[in-house]
Amino acid sequence: MSVITEDNVRGVGGENLFRDISADGDDITEIESMCMNCHLNGMTRLLLTKIPFFKEVIVSSFNCDNCSWSNTEIQSAGRIQDQGVCYTLKVKTKQDLDREVVKSDGATTRIPDLDFEIPPFTQKGALTTIEGLIDRAAAGLEQDQTLRRANYPEVADKIEEFIQKLQKLKEVESEFTLVIEDPSGNSFIENPRAPQRDEALTVTKFTRTMQQDMQLGLRADDDLEEEPVGNDIETMKDEVLGFNTNCPECNAPARTNMKIVEIPHFKEVIIMATNCDSCSHRTNEVKSGGATEAMGTKITLHVTDPSDMTRDVLKSETCSLSIPELEFELGMAAVGGKFTTLEGLLKDIKDLIVSKNPFICGDSSSSDRFEKLQAFGEKIDKIIAGEMNIHFILDDPTGNSYMQNVYAPDPDPDITIEKYTRTFEQNEDLGLNDMKTEGYENEN
Repeated sequence: MSVITEDNVRGVGGENLFRDISADGDDITEIESMCMNCHLNGMTRLLLTKIPFFKEVIVSSFNCDNCSWSNTEIQSAGRIQDQGVCYTLKVKTKQDLDREVVKSDGATTRIPDLDFEIPPFTQKGALTTIEGLIDRAAAGLEQDQTLRRANYPEVADKIEEFIQKLQKLKEVESEFTLVIEDPSGNSFIENPRAPQRDEALTVTKFTRTMQQDMQLGLRADDDLEEEPVGNDIETMKDEVLGFNTNCPECNAPARTNMKIVEIPHFKEVIIMATNCDSCSHRTNEVKSGGATEAMGTKITLHVTDPSDMTRDVLKSETCSLSIPELEFELGMAAVGGKFTTLEGLLKDIKDLIVSKNPFICGDSSSSDRFEKLQAFGEKIDKIIAGEMNIHFILDDPTGNSYMQNVYAPDPDPDITIEKYTRTFEQNEDLGLNDMKTEGYENEN
């Protein structure tokens, strides 16, 4: 690893050497830094780039002309995410080995089929492929094999046998599972079928533990949980509350405002809005103000008229949506919580899949993919214009999503609402399996 000081990064005049990331920007920043092998000066090259359907990252490459030592690593260019992320991939074909992977320093890599695990902070972050991860793990095990064969031949033989098992995975003679769990939320496994759902890839979000917060430097070792200041809901309904936060785009200090709003014929929700004075970025999010319902809810709207576009829609952060006629499904974490109209939600989907999709520009673009995404965007426009009838489905395991009934209080003939019992896996994702709400006050 090379040593980069703040003076290196700032330059002689104090200016920031990092350039703004743009769709067509591929500028490389070069910084002279010390080689940790020979302790002479080498050259570090930094490239700020964007991973399609992911986020900005910094790719760092160091090379020393004095001793020919080199290394590469990757770091997230953004902030630590609000939740951790866990990617579970079922590798079924050799094509799956070519999937791009971003693995941060604090991510844990597991191959359950071999009972193999790479703990967090034991490897530097990397931008690689599934095959590259396997090769890197095998290379790490081979490092001290010469010394082991001399002193501990039996241990060396067992490690060599395990290395062969790792290398055999690349033949994909049978299906195996790869898991990358990252508390920082900054790791990633490519979905080659994007924007469609990948049946082989499962992405789940989770709340970090206190220990994981300490490992990431978000919490001091002696930091204690703060007690809530107040719990007067009636008072909060009449006030706009605010708290300090960081902008999700430029990471500058910003202000987030929040207010409790009651939706007719439904329940209370919390609307949160962030406005950044530094980069003018604005964002809003809606969170449920009530408890998790006893059963999940599936809402199906049969869109038959352009007036359906004006219906109010509350999509919670745990809600997934689908349009069977387009063979389209969007996971719960892709758009976040929103309180908007059906037209507004469809436009957000189009922006996410088409307008803001990095796959349609730059080196990652291809004519087939571009035409496919453009065709999808045209179908969304037809739906908004009322030229295409569809079924719009909201599936929320917490039961906190809502579609406006324009016939209220009478039933809406175009809306079907189904209540269902959550599966064990859904309760696990929501953190309900370990939640105890009765009798806990008697425990020591």
